[in-house]
Amino acid sequence: MSTSNLKVKRLLLTGAAGGLGKVLRERLRPFADVIRVSDLAAPAAAEGPHEEVVVCDLADKAAVDALVAGCDAIVHLGGVSVERPFEEILEANIKGVFHLYEAARRHGCKRIVFASSNHVIGFYRQTEHIDATAAKRPDGNYGLSKAFGEDVAQFYYDRYGIETVSIRIGSSFPEPLNRRMMSSWLSYRDLTNLVEKCLFTPDVKHTIVYGMSANRDVWWDNSAAARLGFVPQDSSEPFRAKVEAQPPVAADDPNAIYQGGAFTAQGPFE
Repeated sequence: MSTSNLKVKRLLLTGAAGGLGKVLRERLRPFADVIRVSDLAAPAAAEGPHEEVVVCDLADKAAVDALVAGCDAIVHLGGVSVERPFEEILEANIKGVFHLYEAARRHGCKRIVFASSNHVIGFYRQTEHIDATAAKRPDGNYGLSKAFGEDVAQFYYDRYGIETVSIRIGSSFPEPLNRRMMSSWLSYRDLTNLVEKCLFTPDVKHTIVYGMSANRDVWWDNSAAARLGFVPQDSSEPFRAKVEAQPPVAADDPNAIYQGGAFTAQGPFE
């Protein structure tokens, strides 16, 4: 199904002041009449009537309820995006995702794109090939929070009919930064196209997909994304020589063993 001409009236983008939020704020404009952008830190000022800027703490239930009001769809990037002590993860990533879905239920918002993470399955080894149905193996507090978010998405579909595509984002940067990212890299162009498919493909229920480009050596079967019509256009291969010029990674380095890389060794935070 082509989704190129589809649009919603008001699209909420949380985490708009973060790295990927800044990327998608610009790139999601064709998909909505109005984009409401939000973050705990103030995003850049609205550039015109097509944008609304709202500062919001995801841990504040009432504030999130007001944030979601009037929105037809949500791209949820908001939250702590690195491994941190549980108390920090709890507020934005666990309370926050619950508040978001509760607000969506109350206001009748029926489509959410949830930025999950490869760290939900980070303790699989790089020698293993898995699909989206594989048992979760989170690699830290951050991965646990994203696993919780996926479970919340499933629950809110089963009970309330709110459809979600959870994207287990690999490594989305302008280019892969190391050998591990040669497998997990997701270009900004492919990220944008995948989010578009997640927003507009009908009858997704709760679908889990992997966010990765058409890389040569991959750990993930992304058949679920293909069923959404996602065909990645980019690959990490043009960066191979640059990455492989880096010093070799030790054989016992988590970046050489686990799909979650260094996240598997961070903490405890005592």
